[in-house]
Order: sequence, then C-alpha cells, then structure tokens
Amino acid sequence: MQSPLDTLLIHGGLTTDPRTGAVNTPIFQTSTYAQSGLGQNLGYEYSRTKNPTRDGVESLIAECEGGQYGFAFASGMAAIGCVLSLFKSGDCVVISSNVYGGTFRILDKVFCNFGIGYKIVDTSDLSALESALTPEVKAVLIETPANPLLTITPLEATAKLCKKKGVLSIVDNTFMTPYLQQPLSLGIDIVLHSATKYLGGHSDLVAGLVVVNDSALAERIGFLQNSIGGILAPFDSFLLIRGMKTLALRMQRHCENALFLAHELSRHEAVERVYYPGLESHAGYGIHKAQARAGGGMLSFTLKPNYDYRTFFKSTRIIVLAESLGGVESLLCHPASMTHASIPKDLREQMGIGENLIRLSVGIEYAQDLLADIHQAIEKSRVQ
Repeated sequence: MQSPLDTLLIHGGLTTDPRTGAVNTPIFQTSTYAQSGLGQNLGYEYSRTKNPTRDGVESLIAECEGGQYGFAFASGMAAIGCVLSLFKSGDCVVISSNVYGGTFRILDKVFCNFGIGYKIVDTSDLSALESALTPEVKAVLIETPANPLLTITPLEATAKLCKKKGVLSIVDNTFMTPYLQQPLSLGIDIVLHSATKYLGGHSDLVAGLVVVNDSALAERIGFLQNSIGGILAPFDSFLLIRGMKTLALRMQRHCENALFLAHELSRHEAVERVYYPGLESHAGYGIHKAQARAGGGMLSFTLKPNYDYRTFFKSTRIIVLAESLGGVESLLCHPASMTHASIPKDLREQMGIGENLIRLSVGIEYAQDLLADIHQAIEKSRVQ
C-alpha cells in the first residue's frame, strides 16, 4: 500500500532547521522573541501567535492533506471548538448521526449557550442531508467512517451539495488520516484531526489539527486560533512531527491487522455483527473504497445475547481497555459508557450505539496474538 505520502511524511513541511541544518525540527521552548526595533522582528513576536516548532507541524499536515494552510491546537476538541467559533447566534450545524461524543457535547452543552444549534442527520443518506439544509444551516460536520459505527458518507457528493447550498463542509478525518483519505481533494472545505490518535501514534501526546485551502477561511481560523489561544505547545509539536514520520508504516500494519480481525470476527459463532468498512458486507463498502485507500484500523462489533460483554471487557490480556484510539497498542472501548456517554441513552440507542457495542482500535501487534486474546476473552464471556 505505497503512497506519495510515504516520502512526504518524512521530508515534508518546514521540518528541517534552515539556520543549523538540523534534520529534526528543534524545540523552540520560548514564549517571546527579541525585536531589533519597533515593528522589527524575524517573523516571530509571541508564541501563542507563532512558534517555529508549531510552524513545522502545521506546514507538514497542510502538505499531507493537500491543503494550503494548517493550524495546530492543544487537543482535537480545541480544534473543533475553534472551527465552531466561525459561526454566530442563529446559525445551525448538521452533524452525522454517529460522531464522537465530545463533538456532540460541545454543541449540545457549550455552543448552544451562544445560540448555535445543531441537527443530527444520517449523512450517508444524501436526500436526508439535502432536506436538512434549511437556511439557518451554515455547516455540515461529518466523520467518515463515523465513530463508532463506521458509517460511510460520500465525500465528493456531500461537498458538491454543500457548495450548491452555500454551506461549509467539515470532515473529521481522524480515523483515516491523510494517508488513507484526503477530503480536501474531494471538495471539502475544512479537515479536522484529533492528532492525539493515529498522527501522533504512540499515546503520548494530545493535539488537534485543522487544514484548509481557502485563504479567507484560513485568515479567520488563524485569527480565532490566536485570539482563543488553545495552541499546541512546542514540545508536543515536536512529538507530533516525530510521530507522523512513521505514519505510513503504522497505518499499513493497522489496516492489515484490522481487516484480518474483521474477517475472523465476522465468522465467529459468538459475534452478532461486525462494523468495518473494509468488509464487502459493509453497507458503505463501495463508497468507502472509492474515496479511501483502505478500511483503516478501527472496527466495532457486538456479541450475541448468550455472551456477557462486561465480562469480555475484563478478560483480555493483551488488548487494553482504555479511552482513545490510534496508538501502536490495541485498545478496547465501550462507547456507551466511555466515548459517547455524554449522549443521552435514548438518543444513543436511536443512533444504534447500544450497551453491547464494542469498539476496537487495532494496534500493530502480531495479528494472531490479538485474535487469540479476543477468542479467549469471548470464551470467558460465554453465559453458562
């Protein structure tokens, strides 16, 4: 699964120091910069506004996403918060019918205080999406594959529809990364990442990224980034650049392992359903194959009623029960009580996020070890 990004991830962006020739971007651990006179500086005044290490990661993600302007934030939620700050009282944002619980929470509990509303729509259904685009809607924010049911939304068709209606299109590309999917190339206006996940890749930093092509939009986002101040620190910027250098190799292994486990789980007598867009049985398989290079490293599944999912979560030996995803280690998550707990139970169930849903971030371990761990945990969860 080779890509032009294999080389770009290592050599792209402003990731070589022009002053010293250092092949790794130095950590510019400074809050301010000396000025030779009033209004005279070397392009840097204050590190909330601009920092050379942050410049490195911002230019790198912009190049990798095929964009012109990148912005780095202290977390994925800080990135989403900044983008949502583009809107004003009376505006409305459409979100996919299953998205990360934090995205729902910030709209439902924070931006509602400023008069910004939201609609939950099955964005995989373009007719439903078009019907939802009433005059007050100013943006569509989607995940594809969506978290945690891996629902697929057609990106190019969504972008065209949004442009026709004069609405901003925003894609959270965390699950896919630019290595597998580049929404800007399909007409999307704004791409978001929780860089905490695959881009960092080692569960050792928290970061968020935004990429756009439009200069006017970039100017607005840059103003908000500086004004709100939720920027990525120099050391975390350095760690993120380092993590991205191995993204290609890691994503290849994540995808291989996830596809292997998805096939094995779909054949397991204890498994009721598997959600993975790399399986031909997945409802969005054709669309996903057309817009992404592989199925990714995330899958979800449910066990049959005669298996206790609570026991399953307690029984794995290698796979860790933990929040987050996208690290080199495999992580299990219970969406109903973890990532999506902020969504009311009745609404979760309407979305299809039941109590027995298990989400698995497939790591880069030996695939047979992961399968054996899942098998023994399933066996322990069998109700006698």
